[in-house]
Amino acid sequence: MKKLLFATGNQSKATRFSKGLLEKGIEVLSLKDLGIHLDIKEDGTDAIENALIKARACYEKEHMPVIGMDDTLYMEGVPSDKQPGLYVRRVNGKTLSDEEMLDYYTQLVKEYGIDGKANCKWIYGLALINEKGEESTYTWDKDNFYMVDTKSLKMNPGYPLNSISKYKKIDKYFTDVTEEDMDLIKVNEDDVVDFIASHM
Repeated sequence: MKKLLFATGNQSKATRFSKGLLEKGIEVLSLKDLGIHLDIKEDGTDAIENALIKARACYEKEHMPVIGMDDTLYMEGVPSDKQPGLYVRRVNGKTLSDEEMLDYYTQLVKEYGIDGKANCKWIYGLALINEKGEESTYTWDKDNFYMVDTKSLKMNPGYPLNSISKYKKIDKYFTDVTEEDMDLIKVNEDDVVDFIASHM
């Protein structure tokens, strides 16, 4: 079984590709699994640069295959100076808790959305460094959802915005979707899993 370190302190994020990679003989480990704490300055200009910064910091410390990931968020109708972009959790220099994020983003939707909703787009960047130190990057996006100004009753710790995000096709909160729903809306990240496995 190959081992892969996910350069994130977010335990929920660390399991994102675990199931698909396990099927390909790759076990994903988190920083917490290895007892690592890194204070990484993410000062890249886009998601790929930040993903590389995280991956390089972890590879330097552990010298094992590692992935880093970052994302940018764009909200339709929100002025450019208030667009989250790379700073989804950091607002005006402050790192928001899950609850503070929900309060902040529901307020943005109330202010700039239409009928209590705002179309959104995530752009993801992933960087992989294999055991030889070779770097590869991958990017993809998701615009099949919108955010609303009313919270779901359920919460995914580490992914608070899932509680105010709904898939357009089924008008259902991310927190409430079932496996059947996922099949219906054809949401999977097999391409990302394939990229990781083929560049290990």
